[in-house]
Amino acid sequence: MSPPVRAIGTSSLTKVERTRSEHPVNQAFGEDRTATARAHSNIALIKYWGKRDAELNIPAVGSISLTLDGLSTDTRVTFRAGLQQDEFWLAGNRVDATRVTRFLDLVRGSAGLDSRAVVESTNNFPTAAGLASSASGFAALAVAASAAAGLSLDDRQLSILARRGSGSAARSLFGGLVELHAGTRSDGLDSFAEPVLPPEAWPLNVVVAITELGQKSVNSTVGMGESALTSPFYPAWVETGENDLAAMRLAIANRNFEQLGQLAEHSCLKLHALMMSTRPALVYWNAGTMAAMHSVLELRASGIPVYFTIDAGPQVKALCLPEHASGVADALGRVVGVHETKVSALGSGAHLLS
Repeated sequence: MSPPVRAIGTSSLTKVERTRSEHPVNQAFGEDRTATARAHSNIALIKYWGKRDAELNIPAVGSISLTLDGLSTDTRVTFRAGLQQDEFWLAGNRVDATRVTRFLDLVRGSAGLDSRAVVESTNNFPTAAGLASSASGFAALAVAASAAAGLSLDDRQLSILARRGSGSAARSLFGGLVELHAGTRSDGLDSFAEPVLPPEAWPLNVVVAITELGQKSVNSTVGMGESALTSPFYPAWVETGENDLAAMRLAIANRNFEQLGQLAEHSCLKLHALMMSTRPALVYWNAGTMAAMHSVLELRASGIPVYFTIDAGPQVKALCLPEHASGVADALGRVVGVHETKVSALGSGAHLLS
């Protein structure tokens, strides 16, 4: 794990933040300060949907995820004196930097500097397509930006910072199975992720069936807000979240794959029922999504222990044991509407690259 970074609250500074804020503010680096980090995407087993505080990006419910070794983001951050505005380059193309600038302002505020930055990021999987690219993206950005700014904070602080960019990014700071706590504090300082089980403790595989290569039609943050305002199911979603988390913790503690898979499918279908009952309806599935889901059900009926989960997008993720991954990938690869499949083991946490 790389040296962590601290998120800035809106009302008070922690001891670490006070130490940093005693330094002269608005300082610019005399030379470029660069760091590069890699983070892996994660797939929520118990889903996160809805915000308790939109400004601080505090989730309304907790979540449990697994980090994927096969899906990753590499991000380089360079703070450069004399740069007039932040630049964000994604896969070699310059794109809107508004969200990145808002995040970098947290780092600059903690480090006491005003240098703008060039951010260069690449994903080895489709972006904004329901594969948690924002999770790996903001986790990598948190690690790289904090290191380039000269900050050194602990894992919890880094997770809080990553959460400010994307709720699921808090989980991508860690490998294996991870839990993000919703917390109760108004400043969000008790809403952070922590590892539940390292990747080597319970080898699991995920087969990702990609049914759409383009970006999804409705951004997750926008969709969460609409669900909270319009879905009659939203209160029940929040109220039942802790029971789902408790059951999943037990399944993980007992290494009970059948229970883990059943809970993951249940949380997935609850989430999509909530989204479909939103006005206007959030229907992320396509024909390939449905066909891949039925393929998983058919495999399970044939005796292969495999379960599906789907985040806010059309891609299907099949949870299975390593000895069944090849067969599951072959079956999903033959499904009409599936463009490609990726097989992934559990991945490691975010870290700096040399």
